[in-house]
Amino acid sequence: MAVDDIRYRRLGYVALTVTDPARSMAFYRDVVGVEAWQGADGETAFLRCSDRHHDLVLSKGRDPALKRIGWEMESARALNAVREHMTSLGISWHPVSDAEAEMLGVSEAIRITEPTTGATFEFYTQMDKAPAPFQPTHTQIARLGHIVLSSPAKTETEQFLTDQLNFRISDHIGPVVTFMRCFPNPLHHSFGVGHGDAAQLGHINFMVTDIDDIGRANVRMKREGVQIVYGPGRHPTSNSIFFYFLDPDGITVEYSFGMEEFPEFDPRAPRQFPLVPESFDSWGGVPETTFSKVGSVERLEPARSKLSSG
Repeated sequence: MAVDDIRYRRLGYVALTVTDPARSMAFYRDVVGVEAWQGADGETAFLRCSDRHHDLVLSKGRDPALKRIGWEMESARALNAVREHMTSLGISWHPVSDAEAEMLGVSEAIRITEPTTGATFEFYTQMDKAPAPFQPTHTQIARLGHIVLSSPAKTETEQFLTDQLNFRISDHIGPVVTFMRCFPNPLHHSFGVGHGDAAQLGHINFMVTDIDDIGRANVRMKREGVQIVYGPGRHPTSNSIFFYFLDPDGITVEYSFGMEEFPEFDPRAPRQFPLVPESFDSWGGVPETTFSKVGSVERLEPARSKLSSG
């Protein structure tokens, strides 16, 4: 199979390590506006903003971190293409056990260590539906939108994602940030990679359906004493209205409204924006110093892979 056979439906979910899952569950439920519940193992919390089983997973740890990123593939053929291509590259892939897959509500799944950042990528074909439709509360959340990481080898990260995992570049800002979509998902970006001294979580994003949700969030975060770290503003790259704040561990979370979408065929070429503040916010805002500063990258636990077992 070719790299072009690696095709995605969407960014499936993000798993985070947090220091106090009960506190984080309450924050994401009451302040962010997602549904939250405790997993059957008593240690894992699940959050959802869609009709799928979950969109976020929280696990307890000493330090806040990105645990893994789940990508929902277009088909079993697309998943097999990942497996075959990683094997051809000599990159070990790790099957997710039946018990863990059942807990996560996903079909057959595999994991790899993305070689340039050390981040764990999970690939699966489908996720269970939730028992009932998602009911928004104070915020009309449409979906988990994207995740951004920093990389000490940004160019190599870009190349691996585009050349080996069939991501497509939408835009660059100077040499420091690149926005990519998991092809053929149309959203301007489901993944962003920035230059950093170490691999680190930048932020996670929730897309909302109503621009008034951005204004209401600004008022709500101030009332609740939540630290606002950037915005409201407008990203000229994706044309999104944005608003960033910190969760209880200091992880950066974004609400955004609106986003450019790309056709599968004949999309526009990636653009190169200059490295100036207005390329990040056309209204001229700048982030606080605490923006995108918390969240290490956890590495996949050593496990015997199909590659190593022949």
